Amino acid sequence: MNSARRPLIAGNWKMNVGGPEAMPLAAGVARAAKEFSRVEVVVAPPYTALAAAAHELAEAKSEVGLAAQNMHPEVSGAFTGEISAGMLRDSGASWVIVGHSERRQLFGETDEMVTRKVAAAIAAEIRPIACVGETLEEREAGQTLAVVERQVRAFLDELAKAPGFGVVAYEPVWAIGTGKVASPADAQEVHAMIRGLLARASIGLASATRVLYGGSVKADNAVGLLEQADIDGALVGGASLDAAGFRKIIEAAHRLAEREEQE
Repeated sequence: MNSARRPLIAGNWKMNVGGPEAMPLAAGVARAAKEFSRVEVVVAPPYTALAAAAHELAEAKSEVGLAAQNMHPEVSGAFTGEISAGMLRDSGASWVIVGHSERRQLFGETDEMVTRKVAAAIAAEIRPIACVGETLEEREAGQTLAVVERQVRAFLDELAKAPGFGVVAYEPVWAIGTGKVASPADAQEVHAMIRGLLARASIGLASATRVLYGGSVKADNAVGLLEQADIDGALVGGASLDAAGFRKIIEAAHRLAEREEQE
């Protein structure tokens, strides 16, 4: 963690809590975020719960950001079942996750498609959380850095158009929902490489862009990850569905940010 960048903890609810149960979860996150103000917090409910979560956060006068889990790069058109950036805004979202490993692996999203989504989000003033990460096979073949570099390079020019507006999330595919997690040192190695790529575009982009770690992040491993110099927060999956557990991750980031400020 670097004191120059406010830590960001984002909760991806995936295909869960898409109905009335989203409201108490959003309220619980809002309470936690007010307790630990050094941390920026974002939640990403399913599309069906975006408006309900937005209402709950507004009622709580919360600064928690609202994200969608995906979007289509076009403004409108004959794309049955898809959602545009403008529709996300109308639902109360100001963030969007793009290129999540599940989108890449299960739905065939390519680097080119992810880049189009990053560009469309920025153009619509929706803040993208652009995800990258290698599969287990790629990791075992020693290709982690090459794969992640290729993925980041695809959308790097788009991020450079608005330094600090977008976020990068490194989430190794083999760690998503498996309970496995990269060691802090391994995660830091990849994050440092990503920071270096951002710096090649511009020093300002590198210093302003937050790079998150995602992949089975929980309260008991959050501190070790967030202590790393180039890890600016976390993209949390299953642990974000429990307000109390998610609160512990937010608290860990807050305490580390507090410590950084004092040093």
